[in-house]
Amino acid sequence: MGLMFVLELAVYLAVGYWGFTLGVAWPVGILVGLGAPVMFAVVWGLLGSPKARVPLRGPSRAVLEVLWFGGGVAAAAAAGLTTASLVFAAAFAVNAALRVAWAQVA
Repeated sequence: MGLMFVLELAVYLAVGYWGFTLGVAWPVGILVGLGAPVMFAVVWGLLGSPKARVPLRGPSRAVLEVLWFGGGVAAAAAAGLTTASLVFAAAFAVNAALRVAWAQVA
């Protein structure tokens, strides 16, 4: 579960970094750099966190995690962090496999 938390934080960092490095005009880049992680946090808070308002279970939880963490991987790749995005994707896959093996799946 500790790796899962670190991966969650990495998603916020990747999405924020992507937003700040878009190369758009000053106010837009700042808004995207700050707003994208906030939007990810809202989605995770509503659907994915341990105290979610609408906690997802089973296949719907798996889809959420793939889309959410995949968004972090895609953001890192789009920001030019190819190696980091590959490491991030591999860490997510290993974490998901271990959570299934150890029956820690929500």
